[in-house]
Amino acid sequence: MQWEVVIGLEVHLQLATASKIFSGASTHFGAEPNTQACAVDLAMPGMLPVLNEQAVRHAVMFGLGIGAEIGMRSVFDRKNYFYPDLPKGYQISQFQAPIVGRGSFEIQLEDGSCRHIGITRAHLEEDAGKSLHEDFHGQTGIDLNRAGTPLLEIVSEPDLRSAAEAVAYLKALHSLVTYLGISDGNMAEGSMRCDINISLRRPGSTTLGTRAEIKNVNSFRFVEKAIHHETNRQAEILEDGGTVVQETRLYDAERDETRSMRSKEVANDYRYFPEPDLLPVVIDEAFVAQLRDSLPELPVARRQRFVDAHGLSQYDAGVLSANRALADFYEAVVADCGDAKIAANWVQVELLGQLNRSDLPLADSPVSAAALAGLIRRILDQSISGKIAKQVFEAMWAGEGDADHIIASHGLQQVSDSGELEAMVDEVVNSHPEQLAQYLAADEGKRRKLVGFFVGQVMKLSRGQANPQMVNELLARKLV
Repeated sequence: MQWEVVIGLEVHLQLATASKIFSGASTHFGAEPNTQACAVDLAMPGMLPVLNEQAVRHAVMFGLGIGAEIGMRSVFDRKNYFYPDLPKGYQISQFQAPIVGRGSFEIQLEDGSCRHIGITRAHLEEDAGKSLHEDFHGQTGIDLNRAGTPLLEIVSEPDLRSAAEAVAYLKALHSLVTYLGISDGNMAEGSMRCDINISLRRPGSTTLGTRAEIKNVNSFRFVEKAIHHETNRQAEILEDGGTVVQETRLYDAERDETRSMRSKEVANDYRYFPEPDLLPVVIDEAFVAQLRDSLPELPVARRQRFVDAHGLSQYDAGVLSANRALADFYEAVVADCGDAKIAANWVQVELLGQLNRSDLPLADSPVSAAALAGLIRRILDQSISGKIAKQVFEAMWAGEGDADHIIASHGLQQVSDSGELEAMVDEVVNSHPEQLAQYLAADEGKRRKLVGFFVGQVMKLSRGQANPQMVNELLARKLV
């Protein structure tokens, strides 16, 4: 029996503030345990929270970025529960009146089609600390460096229908928040992680099935694998006539399975009530207008501009606009060399390929945008062929200098002298009488293949430096 998968995501996004949401303690990643937790984060008696204005700014920018309703008056609440790494015994969060209300969000799928995913809300809250199990045999250590770190929890509608759509949603969200500069989106460091709510129902049904929540998944690959496993698990239960239990589960990446953690809490379990130590957050239209004016061009708009202005396919435009730094790099290359399509090919194929093979971020690329543009200019003015250009690029990557220097020092200048090329063509044709005879006896289709053979021989003879267009023209005159 076929089942429709229904998925909603709750993304916990760490906001890019220097200090915590309610204290002045640093949010810098990687410090020694418990060196970045002040009296407020430790919930010492008499300590009062003070709201970080930058966190509010970031939250409003996100809301504007998705065209959402902005909560002009939002309220913080206490969400009560006990965890060893939650010193207060409650989490300061937002519930009834969040700072960002309903909005929608466009995602692009692998086939190039787009879907709009509803956003239910996005609310500010503080993170808890972290329990440490390694190096504590039979015990648990507590690190409160993360306690009080500002989070924006982004809750989607149950609009996603597959693991691929969920991953596309997360990637698009990651792209948006990094464009906005409100988070570094570093999933390995926990800056972006998500809870996955997943249920199954019969195709055509409008009633949601019983959902299970998978907590704290922190990579695109694990999200995809966790959804696949949970989908199969629930389908087997339903096919056997069983009932899915509403619960919270964890994803074990080593075993590639989800396991039960606890029964799923509902809002009543948390006994939400207004946080008495914080006033309501009231913002005005001028504040919102100032932030709206400060927004950069966002990924969806930039992708479409790449299509309209540069003539790129939706796929290429999507790749090049997904990351703000990459989009800036690409546009710098285009501005310098003047050819958007060749620039797109070189950035996507050669540059990104080398970065992936070298496991380097774009910021550490040995080849700058100006250097890559210089190489492309030499292709455009036919100083070098595309094949030689790859050789030059590898030398640039190895730090041998710019394209002009490498071309000159290695003697890679393309041969475009008609006399020199004609001599090469004559030598190749005369040294392959059998292929010449086959060419003269062949029909048009076979002749095209044999021309390719002769071109290849000339390129080999010239060590790849012959101008391929001129070689083809000369062969067309010779092979008659």
